[in-house]
Parts: sequence; C-alpha cells; structure tokens
Amino acid sequence: MPNDAKPMPPRWLKPMNKVFMTLSKTGLGMKELPVLTVPGRTSGKPRSTPLSVLDLNGGRYLLEGFPGADWARNVRAASGRATLRIGRSTEDVRLVEVEGDEALTVLRLWPDRMADGAKIMLDAGVVTDLTPEAFETVVGQCGVFRIEVAR
Repeated sequence: MPNDAKPMPPRWLKPMNKVFMTLSKTGLGMKELPVLTVPGRTSGKPRSTPLSVLDLNGGRYLLEGFPGADWARNVRAASGRATLRIGRSTEDVRLVEVEGDEALTVLRLWPDRMADGAKIMLDAGVVTDLTPEAFETVVGQCGVFRIEVAR
C-alpha cells in the first residue's frame, strides 16, 4: 500500500456486518452482539453497526478500527449521542472521545482482548503487527470512545 493510501476496511466487512445484525435480530445467533445505533450525519436516519466493546476497570470502550469509519463520523456529528443494544438490553449512551493515557491504555489492550477486530485491522494495514506497541501508533488516527450512560 502506498504511504499516503488510507487503510480501508475489507470489502466483505459491511456485508458480514449485515449478516451479524440479521442473526442478532432473529435470535438465531449472535444474541449478545453489541450494536451501536447513531443518526446518520447527512440523512439523520438511524445507522446501526455491530462493534466490539472493551470492558476495562468498570468502563466500556469502542475503537474506531479504521480512520474515518462511518460510525465514528456519525457519532462525532451527533455530539456523541447513540443507542447501544446488547442482546435484549438497549441503553441511551453518550460516547466521549478520549485521548492521552486513557486512549493509549485501550489501544495497548486491544490486540489481546479484541483479537478478531485487531486481526482485521492488521489485514487492512491499519497496524503493522498485533502488539500493544503497534496499536499505540494509531493514537490520534483511530478514535477511542468511552461509553457513558446518557443523562
């Protein structure tokens, strides 16, 4: 990949996400799949995306697996307002983009705790290795979001 090329998600990811969403909705599988729903930044229509949620010291986090991911752009446009569904439980949440040590801690843990998502990022060229050090390098490129209960 040329140095100025932006890493892109694999072509199969969006269709596979639709399959995961269908399985989750029908109850045939993926029942505990976290699904984030955010208003589209242009249309305002709800946009749902299955994501990995990292639990850390009583907090929950999301990682923008690809710079410029649609769901993250929608979250930023919606001032962090979203809905998170896990199984039959749905909650209104606020996503707060974090930086510094908090972001680095999440990034360093991601390849170990979220191995499948980390592998997709490696295959797409977002990171160069599945190590904490490799994930540290995407700080400021791939947003890290803390999930808070909306008030």
